[in-house]
Amino acid sequence: MKGSRALIMLLLSLVAGIAAMVLAARWLNEQSLAKTESHVVVAARDIELGQPLNASMVTLVPWPAGSVPAGSFAKAEGVDGRVVRTQLLRGEPVLEAKLAPVGTKGGLSAVIGQGRRAITVKVNEVVGVAGFALPGNYVDVLVNTQDERDRPVSKIVLERILVLAVAQEASRDDTKPRVVNAVTLEVTPEEAERIDLARSVGNLSLVLRNQIDVNQAQTDGIRKADLLGDTPPPAPPVAAAPAPAEPRPAARRVVRRAPPPVAAAPKDDARVEVIRGVQRSSTDL
Repeated sequence: MKGSRALIMLLLSLVAGIAAMVLAARWLNEQSLAKTESHVVVAARDIELGQPLNASMVTLVPWPAGSVPAGSFAKAEGVDGRVVRTQLLRGEPVLEAKLAPVGTKGGLSAVIGQGRRAITVKVNEVVGVAGFALPGNYVDVLVNTQDERDRPVSKIVLERILVLAVAQEASRDDTKPRVVNAVTLEVTPEEAERIDLARSVGNLSLVLRNQIDVNQAQTDGIRKADLLGDTPPPAPPVAAAPAPAEPRPAARRVVRRAPPPVAAAPKDDARVEVIRGVQRSSTDL
């Protein structure tokens, strides 16, 4: 009887010891997690660019302290009223780099970069690259006009221009082409002047380019002769300038002198002869 009671007490002590060990390990684990965990503000749903944030659009989630993203927020109050510069997906951390400066209002102007401008270009199905020029894509701007000799010429005037919006849509998650009548581009002030001048002197076209291609195309434009392979007619030969005439010697003035007077031969004594029949007689003068 005493032996069975001792065995029961031993088993109870063993079970109590194991339970204490489990509870202690769990407590230690929770304490270590509490020390190594942080909280990060993430999007509670998909958020489009240009929208101001509020408490219903974000939530706090636990995050390992050693891998907290740079620029993240630990409190939802820190992002209240801030405008999103790029689209946020559900569960994506809200970072400072993805928000417009404090005090920025919502809308397209919130996503324009510092020192840049937005300009709208009228397009059609061809000019707009069949609707594939979507927000977030990069395009080159081409102009078709006349050169200084009134010859048709086509030239790329701007390269790697960001498309901010098509029509009134600025969402960058759409990959389906959309044929619209206007495209808004993000440019510098100088590029805005180029576009404004280009569309007044010729027809504009957009050329879609790879998003990671940053190489600049060094072209001189193309003209009708280049397109058709025509060679310009040879230039007419230039007539050689006549050699300057050698100076002629001055004409010599010839003075003709009268011949010297010839002395008159001495005159013989004049005599008159008279013949009468067979008689002849002479008389001196």
